[in-house]
Amino acid sequence: MHIERYDGDRDALRPLFALADDSSMQISSYIAQGEVLVARDGGRVVGHAQIIETGDGGVFELKSLAVRPARQSEGLGRALVAAAITRCRECGGRRLIVSTASADIGNLRFYQRQGFRMYRIVRDAFGPSTGYPEGLLVNGIPLCDQVVFERDLGAD
Repeated sequence: MHIERYDGDRDALRPLFALADDSSMQISSYIAQGEVLVARDGGRVVGHAQIIETGDGGVFELKSLAVRPARQSEGLGRALVAAAITRCRECGGRRLIVSTASADIGNLRFYQRQGFRMYRIVRDAFGPSTGYPEGLLVNGIPLCDQVVFERDLGAD
């Protein structure tokens, strides 16, 4: 497995983006932005990480991250986050942010294990007005609020 910059048609990665986001409307709004890194195994893309500049000097956002279900729990997500951190540092990044649903306990755990710390909650971020189905549950928890994490890129 190796990680590289992806310069191909991003629509080919849409199934991976859909693993990370339940709103096709939201995916369409950001899929073409920033830079995408992919994890390849034997030429097949098995995961991706999308990095976007926020416009706030030195602050980048890990906008989308996903690994094919059959390849999860192998360390690919961790490797993609590490590659994204390296790439952001190369671009002068000083901070990386990422957000996830407060209901997604797996992601909450994952990002904290990668050195991210919670710094903001966005209430009612998920719903029909933002392209998410009414009554959507994640881990049996209503999908409502968003947790924003940050990681200082100066720290290892």
